[in-house]
Amino acid sequence: MPKVKTNSGSKKRFTLTGTGKIKRKHAYHSHILTKKSKKRKRNLDKFAIVDNSNLSQVRELLAMK
Repeated sequence: MPKVKTNSGSKKRFTLTGTGKIKRKHAYHSHILTKKSKKRKRNLDKFAIVDNSNLSQVRELLAMK
């Protein structure tokens, strides 16, 4: 059986933590930043953990079973 390829867009967007969780960046932090508050932009800058409801989809894109 052939190997499963990793989705190349996903490997640029997600990273693994040391405990095996998947980190992601927040959306809405790339443009139209003048109307957003400093607090909102600061919180969008931090990493988040992929939610359990999306975990199986992301793992499939990263070819992790």
